[in-house]
Amino acid sequence: MNTRHPDFQGERFDKGLQIRREVLGDKYVDRSLTSADDTSAPLQKLITEWCWGEIWGRPGLERRMRSVLNLGMIMALNRSAEFKLHVRGALNNGITREEIVEIILQGAIYCGVPASLDAMRSAQAVFAEIDTENDG
Repeated sequence: MNTRHPDFQGERFDKGLQIRREVLGDKYVDRSLTSADDTSAPLQKLITEWCWGEIWGRPGLERRMRSVLNLGMIMALNRSAEFKLHVRGALNNGITREEIVEIILQGAIYCGVPASLDAMRSAQAVFAEIDTENDG
């Protein structure tokens, strides 16, 4: 699969791409990069280099802790599509389903009930998708 838009080059991009793939999986990353055009490629480059390469690549926190933080912050922002994506990432980083439920319960107090209800629906949808993928 050609993910090499002209903007998608360099050591920083490659470092971020590796981490992004390890956390989110090849399927999602390939879809994001191959659908990038001249308008959206600069944003994909920024996300891959700075979010994944620079921040996720820092040694100060392990990926598991970064996933916990992301779930809490994304829940607070009420971004269900990103929350679903990061539920998968959290599972890839060793967070259990039970821990994800606990993160959502914690968030219910600090982010509010509407945010926690949406996050729980999102988590349940991802769990069901994964169960279906594993059964098929």
